[in-house]
Amino acid sequence: MIWFLFLSFRKAYYTSVKPILIMDSKTKLDLITRQTEEVLTPDGLSSMVDAGVKLKHYIGFEISGKVHLGTGIMTGAKIADFQKAGVDCSCFLATWHAWINNKFGGDIETIRKASAYFEEALRASIEAMGGDEENVRFVNADEFYHNNDEYWMQVIEIAKHMTVNRAMRAITIMGRNEGESVPMAYLLYPAMQVADIYAQGLNIAHSGIDQRKAHAIAREVGDKLKVCPLKDGDAGKPVAIHHHLLIGLSQPPEWPVPKERLMELWSSMKMSKSVPGSAIFVNDTEEEIRKKMMDAFCPAKVWELNPVLDYAKHITFRDAGSSLAIDRPAKFGGSVTYDSYTSLEKDFVDGKLHPLDLKKAMAEYLVKRLEPIRKRFERPKNQKLLEMVQSFQVTR
Repeated sequence: MIWFLFLSFRKAYYTSVKPILIMDSKTKLDLITRQTEEVLTPDGLSSMVDAGVKLKHYIGFEISGKVHLGTGIMTGAKIADFQKAGVDCSCFLATWHAWINNKFGGDIETIRKASAYFEEALRASIEAMGGDEENVRFVNADEFYHNNDEYWMQVIEIAKHMTVNRAMRAITIMGRNEGESVPMAYLLYPAMQVADIYAQGLNIAHSGIDQRKAHAIAREVGDKLKVCPLKDGDAGKPVAIHHHLLIGLSQPPEWPVPKERLMELWSSMKMSKSVPGSAIFVNDTEEEIRKKMMDAFCPAKVWELNPVLDYAKHITFRDAGSSLAIDRPAKFGGSVTYDSYTSLEKDFVDGKLHPLDLKKAMAEYLVKRLEPIRKRFERPKNQKLLEMVQSFQVTR
């Protein structure tokens, strides 16, 4: 019996741990940086990996209602990559930031209640995308900030190295327009977000590309901080890693779009829960997923600003060996299976793949991909969390 237990332990150990132990720097870097829009800076990240520095990651979230694919699936997939590369991962539940940004009408108690749903949805998304939710640390801002003089000293230290103008430019990380008249509380947001990184001793700050300004500030002030600076990393500065932002399902406000304005509009069209029908949520029913996908903007022969192709590229064909099956009658070309995004996009742009067939295929793919999350929220406790946050969204 003892020998059997030893062999079982030995097999589990070498199955789960050995790939990380023998992973070379290039493989680690490839995992950490794949499917990302930007790394600030690649040299800083490479230096840490080559030196064997323990990589400590975080990504922060305002608590703001149901979790959509752009938050849950894109984050879950990237955390799975980080974990495979041996990175310690954490998620920050930014209740105070949501309060400052008037989520749920600025009701802090509602935000705190909703954070339990948000954590469960993130955990489910991480697991669904191949990560290990049990090895992700979840930090709640309410608990972290409480009686934490070190954190609040860090906020002041960071604010002392920022100008009001710099803070005003940075409030776009809150989804606000630069130059608009704002409450003074908004100006606390960037310094607090930077302090979240330093006060936890983290050396990888991860987010969508929309949070770039906050991470740029973190790097700018990194060399100047005297209160609990990072011990490791690129001259004491965190490396910032930004993943792709999925665009919403709705048609752009301007169509067709001049080529020179494509990137400008792309960055402003991220999936948003505040725009009805533009977001698929990780908790959506099969019927909701199919309806939203069939209603999605998907102009024939056009890949630019096409959300259906965007999801195919960044979700379906994320991993090697992925495929997408198109089921259609023989008179429309018959069924076909695509083994790469490149071939899928080429046939679509060439008119060999109709938007309706692509939408149907992507709908069925997402129905299957999100099934583990739906089942998880069928548990009585999780079902109550979902019903709670849905009631908040209806009444507030």
